[in-house]
Amino acid sequence: MSTASAKILIADPLNDKGAGILADSGLHTDTRPGLSEAELCEIIGQYDGLIVRSATKVTAKVIEAARKLKVIGRAGVGYDNIDTQAATKAGIIVENTPLGNITSAAEHALALLFSSVRNIPRADREIRGGKWNRKLTGVELTSKTLGIIGMGKVGFIVSKVARALDMDILVYDPYLTEKKAAELNVKKCDLDTLLKGSDFVTIHTPKTPETTNLINKEKFALMKKSARLINAARGGIVNEADMIDALKSGQIAGAALDVFDKEPLGADSPLIALENTVLTPHLGASTEEAQERVAEDIAKQFVEFFRDGVIRNAVNLGVALNPKLANHSKLAEQLGSMAGQMAKEPVAKLEVGIYGKLAAEDTRELGLSAMKGLLARGSEVPVTLVNAPSIAEARGVELVHNKSEVVRDYANLIVVTAKGAKSEHTLSGTLFEGQDTGRIVRIDDFDIDLKPAPVILMMFYPDRPGMVGKVGTILGEANINIANMAVGRREKRGQAVIALTLDDAVTPELLKKISAAITVDELCAIELA
Repeated sequence: MSTASAKILIADPLNDKGAGILADSGLHTDTRPGLSEAELCEIIGQYDGLIVRSATKVTAKVIEAARKLKVIGRAGVGYDNIDTQAATKAGIIVENTPLGNITSAAEHALALLFSSVRNIPRADREIRGGKWNRKLTGVELTSKTLGIIGMGKVGFIVSKVARALDMDILVYDPYLTEKKAAELNVKKCDLDTLLKGSDFVTIHTPKTPETTNLINKEKFALMKKSARLINAARGGIVNEADMIDALKSGQIAGAALDVFDKEPLGADSPLIALENTVLTPHLGASTEEAQERVAEDIAKQFVEFFRDGVIRNAVNLGVALNPKLANHSKLAEQLGSMAGQMAKEPVAKLEVGIYGKLAAEDTRELGLSAMKGLLARGSEVPVTLVNAPSIAEARGVELVHNKSEVVRDYANLIVVTAKGAKSEHTLSGTLFEGQDTGRIVRIDDFDIDLKPAPVILMMFYPDRPGMVGKVGTILGEANINIANMAVGRREKRGQAVIALTLDDAVTPELLKKISAAITVDELCAIELA
């Protein structure tokens, strides 16, 4: 489709620079902000592209009415206001602009840090109220230790400023390799070490099942009483009730927050009454430059899409895959995700082998799918086949492709190996003829027959009678049902792997209870999208 024949609806206010790029390219645009769902449904059928920010809700009803729509663009990172599942089903690509507000988010976190350590908001309030309080003594940042949780692009910018202040930098990021940490001139450590050793802690990680309530009562107890916590990432990463208790009791000196469990923050929140807090209403991306960048980025992406057929920053790129490989791509992503979750250290190399008849195809997207699965749970931006290589490079993860039409036992086989500095895990999967869902047929050295499921509890241990029964009892007491079980072992009463597919997720506390009840060599809970 040429740009001249494409019609674009801009349903939320867009910076003039973005609108100008669209107009200059020859794309026909209509700007109609503030439409209701019914109004949007009435007119969307005539448009080829839709651009929104956060206000417009692109629901399943809207997508159903969008008979010509080919691409939805979100001028920003988050896309919760777009029903991506409905868009995918309809064959509509959803794109976002994940990098436009990186600098603004980093600078806002730094602004919160400086404001907290020098009591700037409180001083401003008091001087406006006629109080000249010279006793608001602050602390210096220079030569202190800054702990950064999550070393993505935002964390990296924060670290550069911290180095300029001669700060020591501790980083907790399970996906950061030691080599990359050395290149960035930061010290990689575990979370407890970071919390114990840091004078200031700043959070720059996405909210995932692993990071929800990452900082809780137990973690606050590790921190220095003089420490301050900065969170401009996502609400829910810090347990808000536990943080309030820590602030009231003097367990930590202060907190500066841009995000909260529930937004907008209620007037009855105890955080508002505390003098040792700095609070802003989710302003991390609210700069003129960031709004201009995301508008410019989405406009350029639309021009490339309609002029050249180029897809950038797609959050649901599965719609563009080779139909022959779609199911294999899903399996490769699942294998990559499992391998990453099984790893107890950063993965430095991901090897993806494609064997059998499948190797005759162009299978590079299967390698990218496996990398997407590996990276997705720890990324601050959505991982797609488009941005997986750059995210992998930033984390120091190498992708190696292998392929051969020669394979034993199976018509096709996908083998994914995640290698760290001291360990590696290998998973193999296949699709049997006539089936559209994959099977995992080997885990490390164990043959197995496992159907991927949303929740898998995996245990490696010496095979002994009664072990599964003990685990089943513990899960039953937690009201978690076992859906299926798969066993792999090499010899009677030898080493074995047991994989249980469960109806509900397993908490870290439950994992500890299981580990205490039975002797296991390795225990991990895996969640697949």
